[in-house]
Amino acid sequence: MSALSQTHALKSLVETDATWRLLRADNAPVIAALLSEHLGGENRRLPAAELYELIDHDLDALRAHGFDLPQVAQSYCAEWRKAGFLTRRPAEEARGETFELAPGALGAIRFVEQLAAPRQTLTESRLSSIAAQLGQLAVDTDPDATRRLEQLHAQRDRIDAQIERINAGELDTLDPARALERVRDILAQAEEIPSDFARVRERFENLNRELRARIVESDDTQRVVLDEVFRGVNLIAESDEGRSFDGFSALVLDPAVGAAFDDDISRVLGRDFTAQLTSSDRRFLRRFIGTLKENSGEIHDVITAFARGLRRYVQSQDYQRDRVLRGLLRESLGAGVDASNHIKPYRPTGLHLELSGMPLASVGAIQLHDPADLDASAPIAEHVAEVADLEALRALARETEIDFTELTAHVNDLLATAAHCTVGEVLERYPASQGVASVVGLLVLAATQGTSGETSDTELSSETVRWRGTDDIGRAATIPIHRFTGRLL
Repeated sequence: MSALSQTHALKSLVETDATWRLLRADNAPVIAALLSEHLGGENRRLPAAELYELIDHDLDALRAHGFDLPQVAQSYCAEWRKAGFLTRRPAEEARGETFELAPGALGAIRFVEQLAAPRQTLTESRLSSIAAQLGQLAVDTDPDATRRLEQLHAQRDRIDAQIERINAGELDTLDPARALERVRDILAQAEEIPSDFARVRERFENLNRELRARIVESDDTQRVVLDEVFRGVNLIAESDEGRSFDGFSALVLDPAVGAAFDDDISRVLGRDFTAQLTSSDRRFLRRFIGTLKENSGEIHDVITAFARGLRRYVQSQDYQRDRVLRGLLRESLGAGVDASNHIKPYRPTGLHLELSGMPLASVGAIQLHDPADLDASAPIAEHVAEVADLEALRALARETEIDFTELTAHVNDLLATAAHCTVGEVLERYPASQGVASVVGLLVLAATQGTSGETSDTELSSETVRWRGTDDIGRAATIPIHRFTGRLL
């Protein structure tokens, strides 16, 4: 590849690759540190709300140390998802969404970590691993039976010689420094596995979209994908990626391989030289095979879901509707290109388009629920039940109801000495003990058992009544004259 073509290829990569985009970001150290802390360790996936809370807490600490970070965690996560650093998926066990690192962000974080803490790459363990794999590949691919037998016999002789030395008491163990070097080399290779799983899942997602696009865009003469789906062929599992992953998964899920792997890890971690490893490295090794099984199962679920969705998409004939829609869109675009030669884009068309009836509103109008508003932190007062007080009950009744018995007695006492009396005269003799309630009670009694509105020309038609309220303030009101002419019942 010439320098010119390579330059164009790298320029395109700068614009499309998420790894390069993260490394070129203005706040690349902040982004890499936050994403590595919360999604680059044991927790590879977090609910959106939990991730927002964790990042907001870290943002406050960073601002206190002079970092210019004006936005909140939710805004930053939205930007990072749009830039390809985060992958958002619906939560499987509960309502909501989850975030996880995209393959590009994983690669950038691993690159930054190697810059911050470089590991020795030119090591004996790495060269030995390459030589062993190359030698095994040469044996496994040799078509000459005689040469393969010679190589296998030589390998058996070396093993027999090693057994004889051990039986003779010549036991040579690996130097602790070299053993630690090999362990770290194994860790460096194992840490690449999560990135590989993320890339595999992304590739299956792209493959699913590509197959759906081929179904929609292919014409009747190119019915290969449709025919295979109708025949029950799992195109995703039968793809090169699917077959490659199936071989990897079969090895991971092999019980014998898993048991041997766990046993080897337990024995290695029991050696003295592993004390120099960090606790996170030892924990990573112990959980490594379990993590592989968990991620493999997740990828299998993804493959199964995509295969079922693709089959359902074809068998339900939904692709026919998408084909019609695609044809209409192409016709509209073609007509628009033709019309652009003699019609300006801003020319009124005179057409009326019925918009959706869905009301549109700004997200800023949404009021968030604050659980603190319903906080019942105040202590609950406990009231011990006591024997009811008759006088207290009477006082409570007088506060809530008009005492008609008292008012009737007052009117009858006044009528014993006079032929008739008005409401005002009753209040002058017996002040309102219940304030305005006594006035209202007398008016009710006068309206039902007295007379009103029947006055001569020389008599007044209204009178002023006075009382004191519960606040001990005197009040007065002018009311029509009501007379009591007979004893009240």
